[in-house]
Amino acid sequence: MNAFELEEMSINHWPALSTMLYDGWVLRFAEGYTKRANSISPLYASTHDLEQKIKVCEELYARRGLPTVYKLTPFAQPAHLDGLLEKMGYAMGDTISVQTLDLDRVTEEPWNRSAEISESFTADWLDAYCALSGVQPEHRSVLERMLANIQTPAACASLRLDGRVAACGMGVLERNTLGVFCIVTDPDYRNRGLGEQLMLHLLRWGKANGAKRSYLQVETGNAPALRLYAKLGYREAYRYWYRVKKG
Repeated sequence: MNAFELEEMSINHWPALSTMLYDGWVLRFAEGYTKRANSISPLYASTHDLEQKIKVCEELYARRGLPTVYKLTPFAQPAHLDGLLEKMGYAMGDTISVQTLDLDRVTEEPWNRSAEISESFTADWLDAYCALSGVQPEHRSVLERMLANIQTPAACASLRLDGRVAACGMGVLERNTLGVFCIVTDPDYRNRGLGEQLMLHLLRWGKANGAKRSYLQVETGNAPALRLYAKLGYREAYRYWYRVKKG
């Protein structure tokens, strides 16, 4: 898969509340909920004076009471941007592995038949995801509005045990590609294979709706998730990292 397309799709699949295009950069704002939706993606070539452009971006985020955060890839434009941001006081943030999977390689069927899959984001799913992932109450409505901004087919999935949601996640389909997001398991039900079962259900939904491949994003320090995705056949395509303005 083309890395630029993956970046474009990841922006589409985890949409901000508002987006501004500025000289080849994509500026995203979502009231502070998640770095991905509140950061600058320097996707394309820049023509303006770089230091002045960075200052303009800082002013735009400051007006909204948000820190200035850059989401940088190995192909961010211009190539020396990361070094300049470091000199200007931007600290290194989390590093994320972007991983891809050819869905022809996925032949295993899920044995857990309790999955609930909906092609709309239900209140029950939102409540479960917020509870399992620790979303703050003030951000629930932000998340709901973000998900409403998804413009292509999507599905949310959950697995129930003992009458409660034990694991949940979501997938978004675009360009024959399934993006997988928000995979989370209740701590009381971990190490039972529920994450794998949930993933298999989402991948099956994607394949049934025309997906040929899948991608996801995972923090490089999340060892359990990395093991799960490797078991399913995902392999790293590239990494991105954040630069966050100090102070």
